[in-house]
Amino acid sequence: MGNSRSHLGQGLSSQFLPEEQAEIDRLFDALSSEKLSSNTSPRSFSLQALKNHVGEALPSEMVTRLFEGMRRVDLMGKVKGPSENVSQEQFTVSMSHLLKGNSEEKSLVIMKMISATEGPVKAREVQKFTEDLVGSVVHVLNYRQELRGWTQKQALGSLPRVQVLAAQLISEMKLPDGEKLLGPEQLAHDCDRAVIEDWVFRTPHVAMFLSVVIHRGFLLHLSLDLATLIPERQVDLGREFASILDVLSVVYINSHLPGEWRHRWRLLFASELHGHSFAQLCGLITHRGPCVMLLEDRDSHVFGGFASCSWEVKPQFQGDDRCFLFSIFPRMAVYTCTGYNDHYMYLNHGQQTIPNGLGMGGQHSYFGLWIDFDFGKGHSKAKPTCTTYNSPQLSAQEDFRFERMEVWAVGDASVTQPPRAQRESVMDGLWTGPDLPAGFQEQPESMILPRCQAASRQKKKTKV
Repeated sequence: MGNSRSHLGQGLSSQFLPEEQAEIDRLFDALSSEKLSSNTSPRSFSLQALKNHVGEALPSEMVTRLFEGMRRVDLMGKVKGPSENVSQEQFTVSMSHLLKGNSEEKSLVIMKMISATEGPVKAREVQKFTEDLVGSVVHVLNYRQELRGWTQKQALGSLPRVQVLAAQLISEMKLPDGEKLLGPEQLAHDCDRAVIEDWVFRTPHVAMFLSVVIHRGFLLHLSLDLATLIPERQVDLGREFASILDVLSVVYINSHLPGEWRHRWRLLFASELHGHSFAQLCGLITHRGPCVMLLEDRDSHVFGGFASCSWEVKPQFQGDDRCFLFSIFPRMAVYTCTGYNDHYMYLNHGQQTIPNGLGMGGQHSYFGLWIDFDFGKGHSKAKPTCTTYNSPQLSAQEDFRFERMEVWAVGDASVTQPPRAQRESVMDGLWTGPDLPAGFQEQPESMILPRCQAASRQKKKTKV
C-alpha cells in the first residue's frame, strides 16, 4: 500500500510522516472495508460507512460535515460535481489539510464542511458550524471519558456554554468590510474564502477543536496531547465538589495561560467548602504559585482573573504583565494588560488607612475586579474600561454580591514562603485562634517565581 503521496493530484500532497501515513492508510482500509462502502476500484467509502465506524463517538451532524468536506475535495480542479463516496486520495488530502495544513489549506476543507454550495457562505452558517464543532468536542471527550475530572454540566437557566464559547470564536471573525461579527444583525453577511482563512489563522481554537474531533472521533492513533488542552482537575478533599466551571470554560481560560501551567489545576479555595471568610481565603491562597480566581455574582455573571505570581498579603501592588481578567458568562472574553500601569494584583488585610481586600486592575476604590474583606461583596468598575486590563464591567451590577468563589492553583505545586517574621505578622493579623485553617500547612521554601521577584526589584529601583 505504502505512502499515498504518489496517488494525489497535481499540486496536492500529503504532509504526513511515513508512520503517520501508515495510520491514515490503516483507517482508510477500515472505512473502505465496511459493507456499505464501494466494492469498485479505486476503493472508497460512503457516509453510512463512516457513521458505522464512528458510532456514537460524534454527533451525526458533525460526521456528515466531515464526510462532505472530504467528498467535495477537488483533486484535479475538475468542474464536475463531487462523487458520492470518498476516495483514498480525497481522504488523505482532507486529513492532511485539517491536521497538518496551514490556515489556507484548512479553510479549503472547512468551507466545504460549512455549506453544500460553492462560493461564499453566510455568517449564520459559520455560526452553526462553530456551535456543532464546539458541541462535538465536549461530546467526544465525554464519550471517550477524557474530561480529566471536569464536567459538561450546565447551570440551570443559563445559555449552554457551547453557544457562549461559539459566540466568542465567531466574534474573532472579520467581515469583508473589516468589521467584526459581533451581533445577530450581521449574520446575513457573506463570508468568502479569504474571510474564513483569516478567521482560522487568528482563532487557533478552530483548528485545535477539529483535531480533537478527528483524532478522538475516528480513533486515529496519531500524536495528540490533551494535557495542555484540558488540565487535570485536582480537589484534595474527600467529597464531591461541583465547580462553577464546566469543561469548555476551563479549556478557554487554560488556552490563555503560559504553556508551562496548562496541564494541572488544583483547588485551593472554594467558598462552598471553606466558608465565606476573607481570612480563610488569604490563608489558603497566599504563597501557592500562579492562580485562577473566579466567582459567580447573584445575577449569574461568572468572571475572574489570572494571577501570574503568588499572592502575598501586603499594601503594595504585585504581579506582572502575564496577569489578565476574564469573563465566562454571559460572554467569554479575556482582557490582557494594556501597559498603562502595573496595578496587576493587590491583596491586603488588617490595615486602617488603605483598602482591605483582593483586587486586580484599576486603582484603590476603583478596581477592575475587587473582593472586599467583608466577604461576599465586591465591585467591578470600568468607565469605559479598566486602565490596567482594558476590561469592561464584568459583573451585572457595578457593586455586586456573590455567594460562590473559587481559586485554583495552576501547574505543578509550588509554595513560596516569606521570611518567618513576616509570616508571623501576617498570620497575627488574620487569625485569632491558635490553629491555622484546615488545609493550610507550613511548608519549606521552594520554587520562588523569579519573574515576580524581578518585577518587585524593578519597582524598588524605580522608587529609588
